[in-house]
Amino acid sequence: MTDSNQQSPSRYAWTIVALLFPVAVLNYLDRQMLATMKSSMVDAIPSIQNREDWGLVLGSFKWVYAILSPFAGFLADRFSRRHVIGFSLLCWSAVTWWTGHVTSLNELIAARAAMGISEAFYIPAALALISDYHTGNTRSRAVGIHQAGIYVGLILGGFAGYVADSPDHGWRWAFSTCGIIGILYSLPLLGMLRNPPRAPRTATSASALTSLRELVTNRNFILLVIYFTLPAIAGWVVKDWMPAILKEKFGLGQGQAGVSAVLWVQIASLVGAVVGGLLADKWMSRSARGRIFVSAIGMVLFLPALFGVGNATVLSTAIISLVIFGIGWGFFDTNNMPILCQISRPETRATGYGIMNLVSISCGGFGDWGFGYLLDKKVPLNLIFGAFAGVALLSVFIVLMIRPTSANAGEQRK
Repeated sequence: MTDSNQQSPSRYAWTIVALLFPVAVLNYLDRQMLATMKSSMVDAIPSIQNREDWGLVLGSFKWVYAILSPFAGFLADRFSRRHVIGFSLLCWSAVTWWTGHVTSLNELIAARAAMGISEAFYIPAALALISDYHTGNTRSRAVGIHQAGIYVGLILGGFAGYVADSPDHGWRWAFSTCGIIGILYSLPLLGMLRNPPRAPRTATSASALTSLRELVTNRNFILLVIYFTLPAIAGWVVKDWMPAILKEKFGLGQGQAGVSAVLWVQIASLVGAVVGGLLADKWMSRSARGRIFVSAIGMVLFLPALFGVGNATVLSTAIISLVIFGIGWGFFDTNNMPILCQISRPETRATGYGIMNLVSISCGGFGDWGFGYLLDKKVPLNLIFGAFAGVALLSVFIVLMIRPTSANAGEQRK
């Protein structure tokens, strides 16, 4: 071990979070820019004919991302999480740069699919690495801070509409610049990250089929996959479609619509993630189900939020509803990996999160496409978001059915 890595485990555990925070920012900045710069991109790429085409652009990323997520998680569980994270950042940053140079719908779909390939490897590996170092009563807080980086990226992406409208910059400049920044950061990141010590691998522990069988026969894991998926469909629609919804519904400019749709909800999500992490870690000192209860509270907040978004007649009502949604999303998002850690072994956690991504994001891709289809068919927003609220209510009951295993619950309460 080099001198530069001679830090106490507790100090390096927070160093890991600090190193990955800007990666999380870039991970979602690259995604959110697509939604907030939609109008400029559609104008510049005439082969995009309608909202269903745009839904396919959004879906192409999610479907590829979803399919590869379990494989990405397995690699992170069996090999170097450090290298998986570093090369993922390098590759998706190169694709982000390429996105700034596409000229047709097919090229854009191909670029988004390539983005899905490269970004699929990051989140399972990053959250598993954070959980490796945060084994006790700091886990939800550490994950929450990392997830806060995601919300910062979404917030910054919300301002991309102004960049797209700028005659001195434009949407191509935004993608190219973010791509270059990511490429430059990936190199020192690889040098500073390090993997935690691991138990020697055995033939059994190295088997993908063994890990898969262990997870899919785990009742708690199946419940968590369902719970992780159902609310995320509404979450993806809010992230991907809300700028366009507010622009059309309230006659806003592209820049104002992007900021209104993203800024307040993501600030609320950031606060929700940090507060939800603190509350969950505190609650864990009294109950092994503390993180489950905090997540369920977040899901309850979805109900008035989604009804409010669907029925808003003025912009202020829509923004207030999005703030409530964001707080609930932060409570939900910051506790998914910690709950997974309570029901699975360390050697299967990245794989497990990859499977969760497979189901959730593939459904999110169909949700994006289906939402565009329903808008083209003139289905009212209040009906669509009312259905999302019903799904959120069902999700509350699902998460409360999860029971942490005794061994992992003990790890969480150290």
